[in-house]
Amino acid sequence: MLVRDRAFFASMFLTVLADQILLFLVPLVIFQITGNVAWSGLAFFFETLPRYLTFPVAGILCDRVSPILLLRVSRILRAAACALGIAGQIAFGGVWWLIGLSAVVGVLTTQGLLALEMVLVRAFADQRFEKVASYGQIAAQMGVVLGPLVAAYLMALWPWQAVVVLATALFVLADLAFLLWPGQARMQAVPDGRLNRHPLADLTHALTLVWQLPGLMRAILQAAGVNLIIGATLATAAAMMTGFFAQSEQVYAWLQVGGALATLAVLTLTAHVAFRLGTLGLTAYALICLGAVLTGLGAHPLIYATGFLLIAGFDKMFNIYVRTLRKEIIPPAEFGKTTGVIICLNNLSQPLAGLVVALFAAGDDARAVLLGLAAVMAVLGGVTFSRR
Repeated sequence: MLVRDRAFFASMFLTVLADQILLFLVPLVIFQITGNVAWSGLAFFFETLPRYLTFPVAGILCDRVSPILLLRVSRILRAAACALGIAGQIAFGGVWWLIGLSAVVGVLTTQGLLALEMVLVRAFADQRFEKVASYGQIAAQMGVVLGPLVAAYLMALWPWQAVVVLATALFVLADLAFLLWPGQARMQAVPDGRLNRHPLADLTHALTLVWQLPGLMRAILQAAGVNLIIGATLATAAAMMTGFFAQSEQVYAWLQVGGALATLAVLTLTAHVAFRLGTLGLTAYALICLGAVLTGLGAHPLIYATGFLLIAGFDKMFNIYVRTLRKEIIPPAEFGKTTGVIICLNNLSQPLAGLVVALFAAGDDARAVLLGLAAVMAVLGGVTFSRR
């Protein structure tokens, strides 16, 4: 991690830490209240669908508005959403306030993620993108490591509403850290030649580019396969560990930490070893699929944990493969809007996975659903990686 950019990466860490605290709370609190994994899947569907449908709009904004401004506004509004969500819950009660809070924060996270991608591309243009992306992911993973632990142990002492207040403070601290970053002066200007289109025309143009630019549709189908598994894992992990396997909340938190540590190890390898891009993508995809099979077998908590670690660890390697691929293919002047459409298409399979869990999981047992989705992922990978 570059010393000159430590404030930037510290801001990333604090933002992800706050996001992960919220992501940890939602499925766990809902399962505690309802006792049914199907409800967790349904909540995951309502939380993630608005988040991913927002990506095309966020991409258009990133081509029209300063990504620095968008990044800051997304953090400030996330803090405000947390405060409003807690106020509503105290005033009216009910778990739907938590789901609504997560949905709003998720939409704002979408804008922040896409703005961050633009900043990485334009402020670090003098460095190998795989390395920059890996360093960014490492900073984020530090937040992923601590988020579940902080949330789980504080929930043993405080009501979950108080933990959300902590997340609010972390968003504010992240924005203050970002103000200290001197790298804003390095932001490259967007190339000239962009047309002033209506936003709908921008969206249509981005969809045309996705269809016409070589390799993008294949990568989208691959990412959809990965995100089926990521979505199903996120929607069911709390219920599987604390329900089906009868483990404590702290054990579930340590499983999340283990996944984050596995990711750190994989990202460190990716940052320092120059894999061929195709090898990077195929390796990550195959190991995520293997992890999905192991979680679906679920004969023992250790087998489930092994599969979970493979999914969590190699998800970010696959993410770097996709990000590098689209950076090489998409014209810089069209990067924001096209990336927004791609991320939306990539991730629509996540809420779909939550809906599948809600419809077909039985009680706290989601093994059959996980195995079925692993089979779908394997078919998508076999078709797309064989066509080169």
